[in-house]
Amino acid sequence: MQKVLIITYYWPPAGGPGVQRWLKFVKYLRDFDIEPIVYTPENPNYPITDTSFLDEVPKDIRVYRRKIFEPYALAGIFSKKKTKQISAGIITSKNQSLLEKVLLWIRGNLFIPDARKFWVGPSVTFLSDILEKEAIGTVITTGPPHSVHLIGRELKRQLKINWVADFRDPWTSIGYHKKLMLTSFAQRKHKQLERLVLNEADKIIVTSNTTKKEFAAITNNPIKVITNGYDTYPIINEPLDEAFTLSHIGSLLTGRNPHNLWKALSELIHEFPDFKEVFRLQLAGVVSSDVLESIYFYGLQPYTHLLGYISHEEALQYQKRSQVLLLVEINTEETQGIIPGKVFEYMAAKRPILGVGPVNWEVGRLITESNTGQTYDYEHHEVLKEVLLQWFRDYKKGKLGLSKAKVEPYHRRELTRKLAEYLTWE
Repeated sequence: MQKVLIITYYWPPAGGPGVQRWLKFVKYLRDFDIEPIVYTPENPNYPITDTSFLDEVPKDIRVYRRKIFEPYALAGIFSKKKTKQISAGIITSKNQSLLEKVLLWIRGNLFIPDARKFWVGPSVTFLSDILEKEAIGTVITTGPPHSVHLIGRELKRQLKINWVADFRDPWTSIGYHKKLMLTSFAQRKHKQLERLVLNEADKIIVTSNTTKKEFAAITNNPIKVITNGYDTYPIINEPLDEAFTLSHIGSLLTGRNPHNLWKALSELIHEFPDFKEVFRLQLAGVVSSDVLESIYFYGLQPYTHLLGYISHEEALQYQKRSQVLLLVEINTEETQGIIPGKVFEYMAAKRPILGVGPVNWEVGRLITESNTGQTYDYEHHEVLKEVLLQWFRDYKKGKLGLSKAKVEPYHRRELTRKLAEYLTWE
């Protein structure tokens, strides 16, 4: 059985979508004759936690840990809230305080590629012995944080192992990168490190075709698209909400703010009394203040229910119960290739998905091909109103649902099969 070492910052009890990708791969890799071994920090500074993920870790999987020094802990002395937001990627460009600007400048220019860079050197020393002791020939690094890839790079240079770099998100083209107040030196350094990783890794994995195209312009090394996916859980017999619920599960960060959708909902409430009586907007997770301001500006506050952070198990329940699931991405060219992990669990819930994102958003193709909903760009207004009204009429007839959804290719086990085939070496 082939052994692989997976180096990941996010591991249970970390919460959010970042932890699930490799937790699920680890769950299924043995089905394909690969033994996964995990390396993760002993004392990480996770912005959110979800202890329910601990139950999904295979009991006999070997997990190595080593302490990490993170400046976020020191920065928290000045502002725990702002530090936690920056750590989670919540970066607002509106009404920034001087402290927030200083923290962003430090994060972007002094900690390259990120604030977990101090884990690199100690991890290389620690893992060199582990790789020899375990007779491991392949190392997989998954980022962000992209400093994790520097561990793989150095281990390959020292030990001549096979190295696979997995990018859950892009590096220099990700949306928040421009908000880090980078100097020209810092920008060049990020680009240099990105190029080194892409050209020195033996194989690269990305989560979208857009990212593959971007990276193919930088390296000739093999690049494989393996999306995120959904998993099988004990059957959840959740009755549908009696209300006409439009639910967004996950963070609604700055920029994910579809004004035309809020406007369309406001008009439906005022024009159709029966819609007004039963409509409910449910938002689970962090919602930035500017998004809330927009929602309330359109008079939707009485119909908005803020659920706060919910566990993964609760998220699955809300997805099953909701009449319509809302998916929103930032309206920029850089986000065309962003495929949120939750889209696959949305698809598996088999409730209609309403997506709002940039023009040529790759998610649109996924939703269309799987027959799981509709996606629109930010400029649409009347068409958003029309589809919501049609779905509302179907809801009143008891006929709102998906009868022809095709989601099986995105099951985590099938995606792990693709990964195992890619991990073969001649």
